[in-house]
Amino acid sequence: MGAADESPLTETPQSERKGFISIALVLFSFTFFTGTMFAGGKIGVAFDFIDILWITAVGNLLLAVYAASLGLISARSGLNTVLMGRFCFGNIGSKLSDFLLGFAELGWYAWGTATLAISLVKIVQLPDSWTVPLMVLFGLGFSITAIIGFKGLEYLSRVSIPLMFILLVTSIVLATREIGGWTGLNSVQPTETLTYATAITMVFGTFASGATQITNWTRMSRSGRVAVWACLISFVIGNGAMVLAGAWMAVVYQQPDIVEVLILQGLSVAAVIMLCLNLWTIQGPTIYNVSAAACHLVRSERRKTMVILSAIAGIILAVAGMYEFLIPFLILLGAIIPPLGGVIMADYWIRYKGQYPLLSQVSLVNFNWNGLIAYSLGAIVGYKSPWIAPIVGIAVSIVCYVILIRLFPVNASRARAETGSGD
Repeated sequence: MGAADESPLTETPQSERKGFISIALVLFSFTFFTGTMFAGGKIGVAFDFIDILWITAVGNLLLAVYAASLGLISARSGLNTVLMGRFCFGNIGSKLSDFLLGFAELGWYAWGTATLAISLVKIVQLPDSWTVPLMVLFGLGFSITAIIGFKGLEYLSRVSIPLMFILLVTSIVLATREIGGWTGLNSVQPTETLTYATAITMVFGTFASGATQITNWTRMSRSGRVAVWACLISFVIGNGAMVLAGAWMAVVYQQPDIVEVLILQGLSVAAVIMLCLNLWTIQGPTIYNVSAAACHLVRSERRKTMVILSAIAGIILAVAGMYEFLIPFLILLGAIIPPLGGVIMADYWIRYKGQYPLLSQVSLVNFNWNGLIAYSLGAIVGYKSPWIAPIVGIAVSIVCYVILIRLFPVNASRARAETGSGD
């Protein structure tokens, strides 16, 4: 197995561990995503500016704590989310998390690929017949950094993040001047209505799947402290900036799309650069996530091959019209993905007492029904909840798992006997 395969089916060795700067750069590139601005835009037209600020802060803090919790476990164990799923769902049962996480990230990859192709055709005024060929070109091109691996993502981040940040700040400054500064921002009245719970759910839900799979990089952290701080800073600042920028633009221009805003501001060339850099930095980590889930699903070490196959599947979805399904896709992800993290956290801290055994030294049960049932209940209740769906789903899955392992300890005892882990 080559170094670039990065241990997709085993614990990350110490020789591949990274420091804070490397981890944080990749996580920042992952959270700097224009799609997040659409959620911010919906919030921007439904609340006054002070409310927008605290909704953004609360939603992203909750998201950051969730990501950091999983990041800590992955750094301590060297495992990513799909590998941790073996312990709480079983050898065969863990294929559920493989499918869900792979599906979530593949959907994002298809949406991003389609978005870049469609937007470029519109901005540059190309013939519509160029749209599908561009989807194919970008779909394959995005996969290059993921094929290279962590180093490819890190090097791209070193270039793209500063440029994107400068362009974003410039656009916000121009927008603020146009509306008349702080006074103008606060004078805009909401034109739509949302509850606070729904708004916070939207902030959390836009990156629920990404936060759940943050372990693909935090497992490479040199320590739990590195992983936790990288997650907290990147999500609070990176994802928070994108949500806030979307809301800001919606207040000023009634338009959450940063590319459209840049065109309105006379920065068409900058819009093209922003779009390409932004989507390239997010698409690389996204297809990397899909390949990690695919490797575990079919139990293959060939991560590069899975990247190519996943990219082809994403192109097919993009051509099939994934661009039109962003909002229902986000709502679905916000409900069905976070409970996976809830079960993993409960399993690690309650059942395994904060210490997984080595995968090479265990023989786990095929199905951990306690975990599968707890996840299902968390996902259903979260989806139906009128409150903050991701938080409800996480809480329900944790509580249900703890109750089930107390009521039905036979499965846990059998796993203990098989693993010899003393959990």
